[in-house]
Amino acid sequence: MKRTIAIMLKPSQDESQDFCELQETFSAACIQAANCGKKNKEKSRIGIHHLCYYSLRKEFPTLGAQMACNAIAKASQALKSQKRPTDILFKKGCSIHYDKRTYSLKGSTLSLFTLKKRIQLTLEISPYHQNFLDQGKIKEAELVRKGKRWFFHLVLDLPDVPIVGQGKAVGVDFGENVVIATSTGKLIKGGTIKTFRDKFLSHRKRLQSNGSQAAKQRLRYISGREKRRMKYVNHCLSKEMIHEAKVNGCTAIAIEDLTNIRERIKAGKKARSRLHRWSFHQLRSFIEYKAAAEGIEIITVSPAYTSQTCSHCLQIGNRQKHRFTCFNCGSFQHSDLNASRNILRLALSADGATGNVNCRYIAA
Repeated sequence: MKRTIAIMLKPSQDESQDFCELQETFSAACIQAANCGKKNKEKSRIGIHHLCYYSLRKEFPTLGAQMACNAIAKASQALKSQKRPTDILFKKGCSIHYDKRTYSLKGSTLSLFTLKKRIQLTLEISPYHQNFLDQGKIKEAELVRKGKRWFFHLVLDLPDVPIVGQGKAVGVDFGENVVIATSTGKLIKGGTIKTFRDKFLSHRKRLQSNGSQAAKQRLRYISGREKRRMKYVNHCLSKEMIHEAKVNGCTAIAIEDLTNIRERIKAGKKARSRLHRWSFHQLRSFIEYKAAAEGIEIITVSPAYTSQTCSHCLQIGNRQKHRFTCFNCGSFQHSDLNASRNILRLALSADGATGNVNCRYIAA
């Protein structure tokens, strides 16, 4: 299991200038390697290496052989993750990739490669981060610049936590008005989050329509604020979800598979804008890695008809906002709780979760 810890660095003014120069050169090398790979329709690291390694060494002689290889590897990853072709893959100040040949960490002393010389910094490691360093094995790292501050994102390979074993499971339904609904009866409302996102969207819209220099400066100032806020919210939601599973003695969490949900959303322009900016994948990834750290299994099921099917009699009912009514058995319940119970039923049912839907005949 891999975890990433972010350690803030405190370089001097000259050392910070060296980092800026390295970042500018490394970004230019990544752009050149990515353009070379795109031009030759090559995405693999080895293929791009054979195409542009010597040209990178000639164009950026101070970058060094290993940093040139790191730039090629970063360009390959960007090309592989690219869904739609764009001209610009890297910003001017992209993060700098380090490996074992370009950095070393001995105790609290960090040695980093730069264009001029290696820089040695003394890290102030918190007990929380030190706990991960004591348990895991150090892997690659990224040097990230945020404003005037520098952070060292260190990847650690931690020992896998064994799955607790067979036990109870909890179903989870994601939504907008009710962010999380669990089959245990817990509801986490999203009215405050929805209001914040609508307010932020209207604020940004007014500034963009203004077009003045002051409005552009304000847009740059608030850039990323909504993203950081929603990342914090997703962290809190995932922690609360794991806590709910542990309190109820659950060893598995059943969640919806929301892959390609943006292509299936059919709503008004304002609702689509808000839903498209909701980070479904981020929330799911937070729940997955926090559950893995606690030895809890994650089961994904298809969300099709989970909101329209009655969890008691499995017949199609009527859903109106938060109310679900079944005309077959007469059950009346919260629509999101009903969906979470259907998700749990699908996860626990081998036929519903993994059955072969193309099988025409069943042996007696």
